[in-house]
Amino acid sequence: MWWQEYWAWLAAALVLAILEILLPINVLLGFALGAGAVGAGLFLGVLGASLPALLVVFGAVSLVAWLVLRRLLGVRAEQVRRIDHDINQD
Repeated sequence: MWWQEYWAWLAAALVLAILEILLPINVLLGFALGAGAVGAGLFLGVLGASLPALLVVFGAVSLVAWLVLRRLLGVRAEQVRRIDHDINQD
């Protein structure tokens, strides 16, 4: 099946990375890194070819990549920042 081919996962990673460039929403890059990790794992023979295992690895790597990228890139400008103290009260 198509999910057993490493090039399909790497092509999906490339498409998601290009979409991240075109639509900068800081979500697709995590998915691109997850698909790239699955493609690399299949290429190196580290991962098996069962669909549930591949989807678990894809989801876990995507979540970790998104959390790390979120930490590195910070809060987006349109989000509200909550301030608990006043700088003039000291």
